[in-house]
Amino acid sequence: MDVKAKAKFIRISPTKVRKILGAAKGKPVEDALSRLKFMPQKAAGILDKVIRSAVANADQKPGVDVDSLFVRNILVDQGTSLKRFRPRAQGRGYRILKRTSHITVILSEKA
Repeated sequence: MDVKAKAKFIRISPTKVRKILGAAKGKPVEDALSRLKFMPQKAAGILDKVIRSAVANADQKPGVDVDSLFVRNILVDQGTSLKRFRPRAQGRGYRILKRTSHITVILSEKA
């Protein structure tokens, strides 16, 4: 049985989150959490929190063994961008995009 958890409008660029997906994808939950714990990136803490949320969701479902869960897939999509302007020379303004991410974690049981 699959279990999902989503985090939407997270204030980090999707490319930065996608860089660390390999540390958790396809691994057992305990292994994925221990790997993310020692990574210095901001995205590692966010991903850790979403995986823990998925485990808590699995705990609420009857018939799901939490100890046998593994991270089947992690999807990172781009959310809306906050548009800001930076003042430049001669009255110009350059656009700055502050990007957001939608993170989806899918956990599954070992057969």
